[in-house]
Amino acid sequence: MPNRFKKSILVIYTGGTIGMMKDKRSGTLLPFNFDHLYKHIPILENFDYQINHISFDPLIDSSDMNPSFWVELACIIEKNYELYDGFVVLHGSDTMAYTASVLSFMLENLNKPVVLTGSQLPMGVVRTDGRDNFINSIEIAAATEDDTPIVPEVSICFENKLYRGNRTSKHNAEHFEAFVSGNYPALAKAGVYIRYKKTAILNPNFKKLKVHKKLDQSIAILKLYPGISPQVVNAILSAEGIKAVILETFGSGNAPTNAWFIESLKNAIDNGIIIFNVTQCKGGSVEIGKYSTSMKLGEIGVIGGYDITTEAAVAKLMFLLGNYTDKNQIIKLLQTPLRGEMTI
Repeated sequence: MPNRFKKSILVIYTGGTIGMMKDKRSGTLLPFNFDHLYKHIPILENFDYQINHISFDPLIDSSDMNPSFWVELACIIEKNYELYDGFVVLHGSDTMAYTASVLSFMLENLNKPVVLTGSQLPMGVVRTDGRDNFINSIEIAAATEDDTPIVPEVSICFENKLYRGNRTSKHNAEHFEAFVSGNYPALAKAGVYIRYKKTAILNPNFKKLKVHKKLDQSIAILKLYPGISPQVVNAILSAEGIKAVILETFGSGNAPTNAWFIESLKNAIDNGIIIFNVTQCKGGSVEIGKYSTSMKLGEIGVIGGYDITTEAAVAKLMFLLGNYTDKNQIIKLLQTPLRGEMTI
């Protein structure tokens, strides 16, 4: 049990590069033993925090992330919510933006920090970025002002920057600066001090945490490209059981104007499928009707996603389809910021 005389942080290790150490004998990478956390990172003792940990068993590679994992992670946070001041989730970087996005929707009325972090190199490697990412995340998860958490939302801490979780995308597989938040400023930057951009951080509402555990996977992503064929488009739109399709369009929401393409989308919408227009760009917003190449989309009922990322669009649709049955209400909520995931 946490010691309530000092700040307490729960570290949840799901898997991923950050939690690996090189075995001195064999040279192979083995999971980090968090029972020896202070031995491996002795500087943590300077914080005077109580840091406890939970590890998934088995550990999960980020490429294997799925809704059942997200529900398990949300349940761990729910079970321990009143016991800890903040949470740090160690996670593989490849799908971290998806996990951060879906957690933001699942954890309604979140009033404590949930900081996701990872690394490009294992913790046990000399040049690892994991050590700084981990230390920064612990400090941010414990940071308060007037006994109130400074960052009471789901965030991603990577390479000395803190981002809103549902605003991020992984954009580089090799550089330490792996994530980008093209449409929203960093919540904090770590240098000599951690500087918080408080005007960008969600305000706490001090309501009771409500955890949503129903997610509906009945969605698909249709990424447009020049020369896309009717066979490809119709195969996705007619996939069995699909309730919604994320349409990754060009620029500010533009798409081909071919009659067959518009007709295919219209038929899908008439059959009850929600089409959610999200730009392929890492920065900028969908503006249906700004150009003639998006005018038809609006006329047939395609829903504009503004500046939402594809990762957040996936998470939001799974959340809405899992928790609401009225199609008109789902469409309305798709165009409404729920957790700071879009700007209108």
